Amino acid sequence: MIRIAVANQKGGVGKTTTAINLATALAASGWKVLLIDFDPQGNASTGLGVERATRDRSSYELLLGECTLAEAAIATRVPRLDIVTATQDLSGAEIELVEHERRTHRLDAAISNMPVGRWDICLIDCPPSLGLLTINALVAARMLLVPLQCEFFALEGLSQLLQTIERVRGRFNPGLSILGVALTMYDRRNRLSEQVAQDVRACLGDAVFETVIPRNVRLSEAPSHGVPALIYDHRCPGSEAYMALARELIGRLPKPAEAA
Repeated sequence: MIRIAVANQKGGVGKTTTAINLATALAASGWKVLLIDFDPQGNASTGLGVERATRDRSSYELLLGECTLAEAAIATRVPRLDIVTATQDLSGAEIELVEHERRTHRLDAAISNMPVGRWDICLIDCPPSLGLLTINALVAARMLLVPLQCEFFALEGLSQLLQTIERVRGRFNPGLSILGVALTMYDRRNRLSEQVAQDVRACLGDAVFETVIPRNVRLSEAPSHGVPALIYDHRCPGSEAYMALARELIGRLPKPAEAA
């Protein structure tokens, strides 16, 4: 199963929106997709229409070993897309795991214990921090997708994230690679957006996806309706951009049967 962490320690960069809509696009392309909501805010779960009262077995119970991945995963309204939900309890997991051995490998172990074949690909929606939850996701993942907002401070945050990735590679997961950087919240009317995009491409080259995600009100509205933007309004510029990004992403992925 292909494992991708969607991470950026800076909040408000479109990380969860990217995770939800790419998961939906992959499912629509015929992939069997699992989305793990690993953010205590639980926005990915809300964005896929899972009510908080129904989140009985979440990523918190999974991380603490109180349930298996198969027990935690539930179906969504999107065919071929399952989710492991998140609750506020997850915010206390870092403290509770202090005494556990291999606390950085808890999510990796939970995914590795899953029998092969149920899902082709797993996306992990990380919290906006570089704490133990994100480290668990980076250890469990084989590839990293970085949504990057087209604003000035984004470059500074990217530098911090790249340093963390190198530490994770050195200590825990030498096989972790960067699948790509997705430029989000791009405003063609704003010269700063274009300047940031040029700077990121100059720094990271081909690691940056050609597709950029524009600022789009429909992307912001969709979560309140409990559906991905690709279902809420598949013709809006944001949805069309995410479909293009998904096609580009698929081109960078190994075939499901080739994935570890």
